[in-house]
Amino acid sequence: MAPHALSWVSVSMIVFMVSSSCVAARSARAPKISDPTSGFTAVSLDQSNFELQRPYDEASDARYSFDGTVRKLWVLSSDKPHARQSHTMPRTEIKMSGYDYSSGVWQFEGYGYVPSGTSGVCIMQVFGASEAASTLMLHVYDGALRYYNRQLVEDNIYNRWFKLNVVHDVEASKLTVYIDGEEKLHVHGRGSNTHYFKFGVYAQRHDSNHMESHWKDVRILKKH
Repeated sequence: MAPHALSWVSVSMIVFMVSSSCVAARSARAPKISDPTSGFTAVSLDQSNFELQRPYDEASDARYSFDGTVRKLWVLSSDKPHARQSHTMPRTEIKMSGYDYSSGVWQFEGYGYVPSGTSGVCIMQVFGASEAASTLMLHVYDGALRYYNRQLVEDNIYNRWFKLNVVHDVEASKLTVYIDGEEKLHVHGRGSNTHYFKFGVYAQRHDSNHMESHWKDVRILKKH
């Protein structure tokens, strides 16, 4: 009986060890979710802080809607720039006004949604850089969210809400991007004395005919 009992003990130990290994492997593969807003305080916002930039020859409601919860912004590749004297690409963007910053650690938070078909467009940016207009841009190309037109940040973002957090440490010249609480990008800044946040749709290279993004629960936060 002893050898038979020992064999069952051995089998039980093997099953336990295999199960533990599987759990550990799953834990290792699981994304590390955190709260990027910990240690930050949200600033006070009202509608005056949401400054709309749209094609200069279009009425606001021709490219933008807000139902009290969701802000919907869209633009066409054939549209004019946002100002008559501008030579930039078409855009319908919200500039977060009243909270330009040049020091400290600041954060943008919002829930974004990009309908399928929207491509070749910037949906969020940190404006201000020494040798360019922005220190960070998030572009959409064929359903992939990218750092400018390069590094992949998040794949398969079409037709779903995602939570976006962008943290900018000015003194350290570092920016960190989180999608749904998971760190996805950590890059160096690009200089400049003043920055502010923007979101919406701003046409880039290889833009689709119609570009659109939706946003809700947008906040700006500052580190204590």
